[in-house]
Amino acid sequence: MAQESSPMAMRQVKTVADVDLSGKRVLVRVDFNVPIAEEKVTDDTRIRAALPTIEFLLNRSAKVILMSHLGRPNGQKNLKYTLRPVAQTLSSLLRRPVLFLDDCIGQKVLETIDELDEGSVVLLENLRFYGQEEANDAKFAAQLAKYGDAYVDDAFGTAHRAHASTVAVPKLLPIRVAGFLLAKELEFLGAKTSHPERPFVVVLGGAKVSDKIAVIDALLDRCDSMIIGGAMAYTFKLALGESVGKSLVEPDRVNDARRALQKAQEKNVKLLLPVDTLCSDGLNVEKRTIGATQIVDKDIPDGWEGVDIGPKTVRLFGKAIAAAKTILWNGPVGVFEIPESARGTYAIAKFVAESKAVSIVGGGDSISALNSSGYAKDITFISTGGGASLEFLEGKELPGVMALQVK
Repeated sequence: MAQESSPMAMRQVKTVADVDLSGKRVLVRVDFNVPIAEEKVTDDTRIRAALPTIEFLLNRSAKVILMSHLGRPNGQKNLKYTLRPVAQTLSSLLRRPVLFLDDCIGQKVLETIDELDEGSVVLLENLRFYGQEEANDAKFAAQLAKYGDAYVDDAFGTAHRAHASTVAVPKLLPIRVAGFLLAKELEFLGAKTSHPERPFVVVLGGAKVSDKIAVIDALLDRCDSMIIGGAMAYTFKLALGESVGKSLVEPDRVNDARRALQKAQEKNVKLLLPVDTLCSDGLNVEKRTIGATQIVDKDIPDGWEGVDIGPKTVRLFGKAIAAAKTILWNGPVGVFEIPESARGTYAIAKFVAESKAVSIVGGGDSISALNSSGYAKDITFISTGGGASLEFLEGKELPGVMALQVK
């Protein structure tokens, strides 16, 4: 199998463990873009993922200033997107007070940070309450940079965006390094997939070929087998001349699917598609209803749509996963939000969890499925990045990583 790896995938950045941050004011970009309902965090996965870096800094008596975005407030102060509930959850997880500031820039914020004791932690209000954050504005960045003697990026989920807090701020500080989470993301999505233990099996699901065609193309250069499920598979089925009923497809991406099938053949990569499908005649994702169902082996009848892989496909995919030494999984293989069409995705979660391979799982829906299936604890590494994971696997340079010091 040919191995190709981008310079980005192999980039070795300095981490918090490589520099002395004792007693320093450390500005840490975290990814606390977490779901919140009724002013409470409903999934603290991303907050927990940042704990090792925060605790490492606190144990060295650093003054830790955390900054993050939440949601899409479109440059306006909208308290629907306040980070206050995140501060409460973080305080509970750290078992120490977390000072929450109701702004992220301004004289009051600067004075409060100047008065911080060593070994204390503060969380700034949502960076995206200011449009200058997403505009990578130099003046906005300069105000943020005043708070720190050093910069730590532990927000892989935003590393693909050239925003003020990820690109402009680190360039203004003499020390700019990765946190432990970012370093692990680079290791597992970079080195572990560029030079994997073989067989290397890639499992890709989700709705759109257009979202993942570049990743499919890049990973076909590295993997031994590729499994494609979810609605993406129906565009591939269309490319093979099969009937897909009213399944979600992208007719304008059929040629992309054909090229991927051709490349897999040329690279001697086994590209596995569903051999049977659970179909529905009345899917309503919003209402979580599915109507009547049937399992078909090949062509999907008119008026029906695919909602999950069938039992034969579960066995086929399971056999490929069981043989792997490295597994990368991104995207569900069915409409897992509805119990009747979640069996395939949960089966994949079980296969990956029970495998003895190095297992890497990314994508918000995959992580949600893992968490609800109960198998998350058995995965080697769960990536916190969505779009960043895909762009990194494609081999693109990530602005947030390029802004850090290299070893």
